[in-house]
Amino acid sequence: MPSTPLRAGLLWCALVLLLTGCVNTGEAAGGRVQLVSDLATRLDRSATLTYTAVYALPQGATATISQAQDPGRAAYGYPGGKLILTPDETADCRTDGATTCTLTPPPAPGTDPATALIDGIAVRGLIAPTMVVPLLTAAALDGDALVTTHDTTLAGQNATCVKISGVRNAAASEFDVCVTTDGVLASFAGTVAGARVDIHLDRYDQTVAPGAFDLPAGARIVDQRPK
Repeated sequence: MPSTPLRAGLLWCALVLLLTGCVNTGEAAGGRVQLVSDLATRLDRSATLTYTAVYALPQGATATISQAQDPGRAAYGYPGGKLILTPDETADCRTDGATTCTLTPPPAPGTDPATALIDGIAVRGLIAPTMVVPLLTAAALDGDALVTTHDTTLAGQNATCVKISGVRNAAASEFDVCVTTDGVLASFAGTVAGARVDIHLDRYDQTVAPGAFDLPAGARIVDQRPK
C-alpha cells in the first residue's frame, strides 16, 4: 500500500485533475511548451523537403501530399479533387462527373498560404503542414492550453505526438497531431475552421512521381489568370 505522503499526493493529483482537467505527462509545463514549439519548427522546415505522403482518411478514402523543390511545388490530392501550387499558378481541380481545373495566379509574396488552403482542402478532409504550424504555435503561446504527449510509428516513420485542448484564438481549439523526425505531418485529428479532419500517414516516400504536379488528364480548364 502506498505510504501516507504518497497517498496524500495521489489524492491531491486526483483533486487537481477533477477541478482543472490537468494531465500529468511526466514533463514539466515548460517542457511541454518547448516540445510543442519544437514540433512547430520541425513541421515548418518540412517545406524544404521533397516527398510523397499518402494518408488514410475515414471510410477507406485516401489523400496525397506531394512536394518538390527547385522550384517549390506542392500538390494536394483528395477524394473528388486536387489542388496544385506552382510558381506559375494555383490549379483547383474538382471532379463532379467531369473534372474542371480553375487556374488562378500563385499566392502573392507575403500572403499567408494557410488561409487559402483552409478554404481549398480542409473542407474536403485534408490538411497541409503549413496549416498545422500556426495551430501548434498558438498552443505554445497559450499558457492555459492542456498538452499530453506520446511517441508512435506510422508508415515506418518515428513520430512525436501531442494532444492539445483549450487553445484560444486559433482555427482549432483542440486537436491531435503527430510529426515525424524529418518534420513530415504523420497524423492530424481535429476540427479546423468548422471542417473535420482525420488523417494518418499510410505510405511515405522521399521522391515524387513524374506528373505529380500535372493537371488531371482530360480536365476542362478555366483560366482566370490575368492576360
